[in-house]
Amino acid sequence: MTVACKSAAPLDGPLCFASLGSGSKGNATLVSDGETHLLVDCGFTLREAERRLARLGVHPRQLDALLVTHEHGDHIRGVGPLARRYGVPVWLTPGTWASGRLGELPERHWITPQARFAVKGLTIDPVTVPHDAREPVQFRIQGGGGRQLGLLTDLGHPTEHVVQAFAGCDALVLECNHDVRMLAEGPYPPRLKRRVGGDWGHLANTQAAALLARLGLDRLQHIACSHLSEHNNRPELALEALVPLLDGDESRLMVTCQDDGLAWQAIA
Repeated sequence: MTVACKSAAPLDGPLCFASLGSGSKGNATLVSDGETHLLVDCGFTLREAERRLARLGVHPRQLDALLVTHEHGDHIRGVGPLARRYGVPVWLTPGTWASGRLGELPERHWITPQARFAVKGLTIDPVTVPHDAREPVQFRIQGGGGRQLGLLTDLGHPTEHVVQAFAGCDALVLECNHDVRMLAEGPYPPRLKRRVGGDWGHLANTQAAALLARLGLDRLQHIACSHLSEHNNRPELALEALVPLLDGDESRLMVTCQDDGLAWQAIA
């Protein structure tokens, strides 16, 4: 049974996740077991990140680590300022660091793709994904009792490696970036349309649905549609693509919004 965290702060014990917001204007995901607090990416300004963390009942000084997926601005805008002001250790790949976009960091740890590491009580598996960045990764995070959360956005197409790495999760934050028709008919210039819809860009709703079917839904308590494009998608279209896979159990499905993020969810 899935239990939503009703309080403004994460519960002690279960593996919980929440979102500060997700989309082209900024992305950040909180993961906590009540003792260890991870922030995955921070694509918001320092002041905005502070405000959104407070909304979820977490002070920046409570963060044990900031994990970075890749160097695009909607994922790193606030990483350096947040880390410097509050002394938060940052984990990232050498390729992401080599982009030169993060500035000085108070404490830096290298991520080796496919090499497991731990931050206090949480175990993290960084997974290489196809995206137009220097050395991008996404994360599978395990808490107490073996509960596992998959964070899977910013990939151009679902490779067999990705399918194997994210199968069997208990909860999944899944990119549903664009509707193919809206992208084709939308305002982006042709070059940007090719980038977004290409093999190194972002997942379309239909691709997300096909990937989800391959991953399997038996264990999934939560499926959070994330990184929706402001211009090329709508929440109802993302949900429409995934609902047929759920056999009528739509309670597991939710959308992570750009402005409101996603309240705490617990994996029971």
